[in-house]
Amino acid sequence: MTLRTPFSPRLEGWLLVALAVLLVGAGLGLRQPQNVDEERFLGVALEMLQNGSWFVPHRAAEIYADKPPLFMWAVAFFIWLTGSPNTALYLPALFSAGVTTAVLYDLGSRLWNRRIGRYATLLFLATYQTYSILRTGQIDSFLCLWIALGFYGLTRHLLLGPAWGWFYFSCAAMGLGIISKGVGFVPALMLIPYAYAVRKGWHGVVKMPGQAARWTLGLLVVLLACCTWLVPMVISVVRDGGPEGFAYIHEILLHQTANRYANAWHHREPIWYFFVNVIPQYWLPLVFALPWLIPAWRRQLSKQDGRVLVLLGWVLLVLLFFSLSSGKRKLYIFPALPGLVLVAAPLVPWLVRRWFQKRARAARFLPIVVVVWLGLWFARGFIEPVIEGDNPHKDLMQQAAKVTQGADLVLVNWREGHWLYARQPIVHFGFARELAVEQAASWLREHPGTFALVPDGLLANCFLPEKAHALGQTSRADWFVVDAQADNGLCRSEHPLEVYRFAWKQNVQ
Repeated sequence: MTLRTPFSPRLEGWLLVALAVLLVGAGLGLRQPQNVDEERFLGVALEMLQNGSWFVPHRAAEIYADKPPLFMWAVAFFIWLTGSPNTALYLPALFSAGVTTAVLYDLGSRLWNRRIGRYATLLFLATYQTYSILRTGQIDSFLCLWIALGFYGLTRHLLLGPAWGWFYFSCAAMGLGIISKGVGFVPALMLIPYAYAVRKGWHGVVKMPGQAARWTLGLLVVLLACCTWLVPMVISVVRDGGPEGFAYIHEILLHQTANRYANAWHHREPIWYFFVNVIPQYWLPLVFALPWLIPAWRRQLSKQDGRVLVLLGWVLLVLLFFSLSSGKRKLYIFPALPGLVLVAAPLVPWLVRRWFQKRARAARFLPIVVVVWLGLWFARGFIEPVIEGDNPHKDLMQQAAKVTQGADLVLVNWREGHWLYARQPIVHFGFARELAVEQAASWLREHPGTFALVPDGLLANCFLPEKAHALGQTSRADWFVVDAQADNGLCRSEHPLEVYRFAWKQNVQ
């Protein structure tokens, strides 16, 4: 299959970027947050805009220490730019899609030729995981931007260099990736197969002996990029002097990084999880070609092609890195996908000749199949938001505000959607804090005229179900509004150590 174009290389690259934006951005104005991650990150960004706490993020007035803030900064910027939170949440991922597409086209063209660059971008845009990640409002969709830029800079330096400017560009991108999510350094894993290729004298890699000082300077660039958040964050914590701030530093720099990688407390999966449960589905249709690609890569490696060793070795190291962690989610390995399609793209012409050598008529329909496949992804972008409908928390919190007439609402075992779509002042005692229902009962007794939002599983502990007002189901629970009159008298608790009160100045649409 040969896809010839009459366009200049630059124009063709821009057209492929436009195609990526069109496919990934399909249905953008219809999408709403539909999971806890999207609700959380949108809420944190909105709270940043409201309270001005840019360096220490908050969730319903409580410090949010799970992730660094760069993604939330990006969402907040797009909210300010567009005035539409539901649109702004997905724009960082859309930007990532365009940049990653440009990176693949340019590297494919430079390492091989324009046709290979084109195939690399089309493989990327044809893959299932591209849409399952880049159509979401999650950190990993934004992380892809920095990893793609770090991957680009290192490839320009190691395989097409020496280009120290691109190396430092890559280091800066990795630093910004780290303050998006701690694993933003993974492009640096490329240095391992590169060092092996240089030592063994493989062709296709650039030798740079006697440059220890320049390599070391790259680490400084990474740290300086991280310091765009770390330094003002530490200054802010020290200036405030509160114990919560110092606890935040420990949580975000140690517990949520090294501790989480070594001993995750969520999403624990076996070491083979990605290879058995994720890749066969989410890397379709590319996985269908693996029985032919793997022997072909082996032959290229036997010829000591350093390009294949560095790119394929990096992909395998990324998979190994995430597989060794006890916590695994399907989106973690997405950063490896651009490297995989780039190393697979040069084999596409050979694969097509091998598959269709005796089926010339069938080969003519291959471009049509590609167009139809991409067209289906475009259509799905509009169909999914319609099928999903409105976020159920939105209707539930509107009902709660109506039932309580806008009075203070205590949240018990709450989820991010309750906070994001709150239409009245909310009170809570810490996210996922134990004894919250007992503390809520005491709070209602001490504050007449207030209400509590309680899930069905905890309702009878402290309240009379027959005096509760049912609202509906979200977050795998039925929710009820109660006031002090529903108190069954069974719950007594000490005054909570922390009480957080929060109200939106402007509701999410």
